Formats: sequence, structure tokens, C-alpha cells
Amino acid sequence: MDAQQGAIMTEARSNEAATNAPDTTQRTESAERLARPLIKLAKASGLATSFIDQLGTYTEISDDALVAVLKALDVDASSDEAIKRSMTELEAENSKRLLPPTIVAITGKPTSLTLNCPSDADITAAIMLEDGTAFDRFSLLPNLNSGQPDLAIAPDLPMGYHTLTVTVDGRGGKATIIAAPARIAVPKAVEEHQRWGWMTQMYSVRSHDSWGIGDYGDLKRLLANAAEKSKADFMLINPIHAGAPIPPLEPSPYLPESRRFLNVTYIRPQDIPEYATLPDDVRAQVDALHASVAARNDESTPMDINAAWEAKRPALRLIFDADRNNKRELEFEYFKATAGPDLNSFATWCLCFEVWGAPWGENRWFFEKTIDDPTVQTLVKDHHDLFEFNRWLQWIAAEQVNDAQHTALDHGMTLGLMQDMAVGVHGLGADAWANPERFASGGVTVGCPPDFYNQQGQDWGQPPFNPRYLEATGYQVYREMVHSMYEHAGAVRIDHVLGLFRLWWIPQGLGARNGAYVMYNHEAMLGVLAIEATRAGGMVIGEDLGTVPDYVRRILADHGVLGTDVEWFNRVDDSPNAGDPYRTPQEYRKQALASVTTHDLPPTAGYLNFEHVKLREELHLLSEPVEVFAASAMAERTAMMNRLVEGGYITQAVADDAEGHVQEIVEAMHAMLTDTPSLLLQAALVDGVGECRSQNQPGTSSEYSNWRVPLADGEGHVVHTNEVFNLPRVQSLSAVMRREKRRNAS
Repeated sequence: MDAQQGAIMTEARSNEAATNAPDTTQRTESAERLARPLIKLAKASGLATSFIDQLGTYTEISDDALVAVLKALDVDASSDEAIKRSMTELEAENSKRLLPPTIVAITGKPTSLTLNCPSDADITAAIMLEDGTAFDRFSLLPNLNSGQPDLAIAPDLPMGYHTLTVTVDGRGGKATIIAAPARIAVPKAVEEHQRWGWMTQMYSVRSHDSWGIGDYGDLKRLLANAAEKSKADFMLINPIHAGAPIPPLEPSPYLPESRRFLNVTYIRPQDIPEYATLPDDVRAQVDALHASVAARNDESTPMDINAAWEAKRPALRLIFDADRNNKRELEFEYFKATAGPDLNSFATWCLCFEVWGAPWGENRWFFEKTIDDPTVQTLVKDHHDLFEFNRWLQWIAAEQVNDAQHTALDHGMTLGLMQDMAVGVHGLGADAWANPERFASGGVTVGCPPDFYNQQGQDWGQPPFNPRYLEATGYQVYREMVHSMYEHAGAVRIDHVLGLFRLWWIPQGLGARNGAYVMYNHEAMLGVLAIEATRAGGMVIGEDLGTVPDYVRRILADHGVLGTDVEWFNRVDDSPNAGDPYRTPQEYRKQALASVTTHDLPPTAGYLNFEHVKLREELHLLSEPVEVFAASAMAERTAMMNRLVEGGYITQAVADDAEGHVQEIVEAMHAMLTDTPSLLLQAALVDGVGECRSQNQPGTSSEYSNWRVPLADGEGHVVHTNEVFNLPRVQSLSAVMRREKRRNAS
């Protein structure tokens, strides 16, 4: 999660690196430490007991953290006796298991699995394919080394999620086979030549038909205009995962209540088919509700997302209560059937939230009542219309996002919508309440260990998936989440892609410094991504900014997952020090989405004018004198100007007067992008219109209007949806991205 990682901050300085030079003499754990029962138990349970931090310093996980994280995995390590008992139980559990619950197979290659039983046992096996048919191209062979049988599966096992059932002397075992391509193929159109697109915070771009915030109707029109008028091939937007059903709404799209479902506050009521057939008096009520907030679409001040939803929600209820024709009713019933039980769980959580209140503060229902509680079931029965309304909202949201994606492709985009997958969910959200077994117990949360951006570490407040649950259930919850995103997207960006490999778990009360890394089966999750992306003909982009081990980037590249290269961070040798030289564009990765900036930095016009320095000083976020931070920011800008001058993108005169040539420099930085070998290039819509204000200031919550800043130009004038791609400045930047406008500084 780049907002929380702090990988976008410029406080990393050469003097700090020199002062805190890492001790790299020790790189691994000693034999004495490895022999400790606690360390053995932790490793056997999937914990890393040491790691190398961002400065290259070898760091050992504390005993307190290991014990607490093990407890969150339901492993007792509270005493020497408990550790011994837990290890014995773990070994016994492994010895009894016939086969692992999840098996990853690579399509086109044979798969061999050793069964945990004698070779001369009475063994029967069957493979049921995802489509319900049997697959019989497998055989049992004796393993002369282990004395156990090997199950050899033929290489023509089709792509998909299959079920292997094994019975040995009356003892049964079952496993999910994730049969995935070895790598995600690059779409032919992307393989042909470099493709580019826009990045925008969808909610920030509004039209006169919006309800105070940007919505799926705006998204549809943005995609169409971006394709037609700028010839863009995709558009990356903020996460559109589900939020709370009623105010107070969480502004951050990176802290959703559920990643399985969609944010319904972005629905455009006027685009619902039933709106056009409403009785005149009902339609007048909907229009009056719209009129009550429509003037906000012209305001450049921070958006009031709660006021927008308080007007829109009753309008949607009016449309829901209207008649639907038979065809539409059947479509709604089909949606409910295919969405599965998780839709009912989400709607139930929404109902409890609406009737009993937000599940925090004095409201204890989240902790006191489960979804199976008779009181909850009675609530659903007594308020079935409200329960059904929440299911209907999801159907409408899915229709409108799907319509936006089809519109993008119909207007010539190669990929269309690029969705953003948040790291996790709210600890009091629908996913965590309805299915607590999917998450780690004991109040652990996800974050990151101390680094030179944040010496205390960071706690993101989100409960982590339980890797044991994922493994035991064949990653079904992850499969459904990824599948739902690709239903209306041509690409998915995964925030904090390191989370596929390991997550920093922070036990409650110990602080972010005192956590431990828990390992995940990245091959299984990469297999799911490969299956779903291949079925959709799409792509996967992993946000790999900040501290990401080299082996992670290698594995991601081997699987066809693109990395993320950002100009402001792309220094020679990955130096963290502001002022150190930047890479040439030719040194960027081919297997990457390359951009000038990210949503956690001020727009480039603002960054060049040190808006981040002014804002951080104003909000009292600096841990050093402002003069020191300003000097590092100036050194960073100077280094970028040097790179642009050396590359021939600007003259030295322009570099010496950056404040007077902001648009020229912004376009030069994007021109440099087009000289990289990266498969995908990205321009931020805020850079196109000349916006200077930050969408998000990491390290703040209520101190700054994060995720609520409407799109405006450099003079603070609101830029509406229908105006964006007609602006000369946006047209000029589009020409740069299409390589039609090249600067010659010689």
C-alpha cells in the first residue's frame, strides 16, 4: 500500500543514510537461535523469524511478537510446555494429511504429487474438473526414494480450479488443484507496441449530472472521451470496493468494508433503466434530490461525500421501489444467484449497520452477534425490503461498471478500465464480520516494519487473511474477489503486491515496530491471477514500490506480472537519497507500468513548486526543520532537471527557471516516459489539467481532505467531465504520450 509504505516521501536523505549506515556483518540467524524451540515452531508455522530491512540491516523478530502472531494463527507458544505441545500437534497433523489441501499445477507441464501413505496401500483417486467432468489422465507410481506413491498428472490438465479426491485404506483426502498458465500472456495489442493510458481519482471528476462526486456515469463518459479524443488505451482509477451503506462514509478507497463487492455511492441514478419509466411524480422527487446537491459539482472546495450520499440514497430507493419489467427482474434474480452467499452476507451486514448503527463506538453488535445469530436472521426477515435493496444496489453498480468497460472497448481502448485492488479491508467491515474465519484472530493488523521513511513502523489497521484458511479452502475467497474485478476490467493493479508473498502482522498492543512477517503461498495466488487474467485477456500490474526484495520482482516478472516504475523514485541503484542521479529512460524495466507520479504525491505541477513541503510544514508533519526538508526537495528537483537536460528534453535555461516553465517540464517528464521500454505508460489526469493540490497526504486523516479533492486546473477552476479532454493542455499532453509532440532542446 504505497500510501502507507511512505515510499513516496522525500525525507530519505544522504546524510541520514550515512548516519544510520547498516551493519551488514550478520545476514542470517545463528545456529543457537535456529535451535530454539520457539524459532522452530514459528518457522514450521509459516513465520519469518528474521529479515533484512530497507537499509540492509539484519533484524531478528522478538519473542513477544512471535508468540503473539502464533496465537493469532491459533498456535499456542505461551510457555516452553506449550511450544513443545504445539510442535507435536503440528507434526501429528502433517503426518496424518494424505495430501496438501491446495496444489498448484502449471498447464502444459506434468504435475507430480507424493501422497502421504505407503506405496502398497489400497489407493483410489479421482480428478473432477471445474466444469464437472472427470479427468482420468493421471497415474500412481511408486517413489523408490520415499517408499510413498507419487500421483502423476498429465500435462493436458486444462486451466481452471479442479478437485482431487484420494482414498487410502478407507481414509479420505481432498485437494483443490489450481491449474494455471506459467505466465500471464501479454495481450497481442500490447505486444505490438507500447500502450498508454490515464490515471485518475474517479470521484474527483464530475459533470452537471453528478450528485456532488464523480460517479460511474462520469467514468463511462471519461473512458469514451479518453479513447476518442486522446487515443488512450486504458484508465486506472481508485479502488471501487464496497464501503459503508450509510454515513459516516470512509473517504479512503484503500480502506473498504469489502473487496468482493462494489462501492454503490458511485451509482448514477439517471443511468438506471427504470429511471426513464418512473411515474412523473416519482421522477420529480428524484430530480429534486439531485437538484439539492447539483450545485456542488461546480465547487472546487473539498467534496462532502456524506451529503452526496444522503441525497442519492433516497433517490435510489425510489427507483428500487418502482416496477421492473420481467426481463429486468430475471436479470436481477440471475445476478443474485451467481453472486453466491457472500452477497447475502454483505447485504445482512449493511442491514445491521443501518438498523443498529455503525459497528464502532458504543454499538457492540459486531462483536456480540454473528451472522447466524437468530436475532440477525429475524432482522433480515423483518426488514427484507431493506435487505433486498442492498442486493439491488450491488446489481446496479455491477451493471454500470460493466457498461463503462464495454464503452471503453467499443470506443477503441485496448484494455479499458484498470481496477485497483486494495491491500485489505476494514476490521469492522462486512468481510470480517460475516466470515471471521477468513482472517487472523486476536486483533492482529497489517502494516510495515520501521524504515527510514517511518522509524516507528506503520499500522494500517486491517486484519490479514489467514493463510491456513486460504490454503484449506483452495483460495476460493481470493478467486471470487479477483474474478469479480475482471468481470469489468481489462487490467488489475495490486496495491502492495509484496502482500502476495508476506505481510507484516502487528499484534495488538505491541506497536508497529514489534511485528513479524507471515508468509503466504504466492504461487497459489499468482496462479489465481494468471487464470482470471487469461480468461479476461487482461493484465496484472503489481505495485512494487518501496522495500521489495529482488526475488519477489523476479518471480512476478516470471509470471508475467508487470512492476511499477515511477520517475520521481527511479534513481540510479535504487538510491533513497534525494539529490542522487536519476536513471536514464532506457534503464527502466520493459515489464512495467511506467509513470511520472503516483496518487500519493502532489500533481507534478505542485511537486515542482514544492507543494509537498508547504503542506507538510502546514500540517506539522515534519520531523526536522523545514529548511532541511526543503533543501532535500530542491536537490531532488535539481537531479530531475539534470536528467531532463542530459536527455535533451529541456534546455538548461528551462531547468534554471522551473517555476516559469512548469507545463513544459511536465510534458518533458512524460516525453521521457515514452523513451522507456516499458510496456505500459501512464499519465495522471491532474497533470493534464494543471492541478496542483494533493489528492492524499500520507500520514494524515482528518488533518487534510484526503480523497475528497475535486479535479480543478492550476487556477482552481473546476474541470467537468465533458470538458477534460477538450482542454488544450490535456490535448497537448496526449500528443506527447502518443509521441506526436517531441521536444528538441538542442
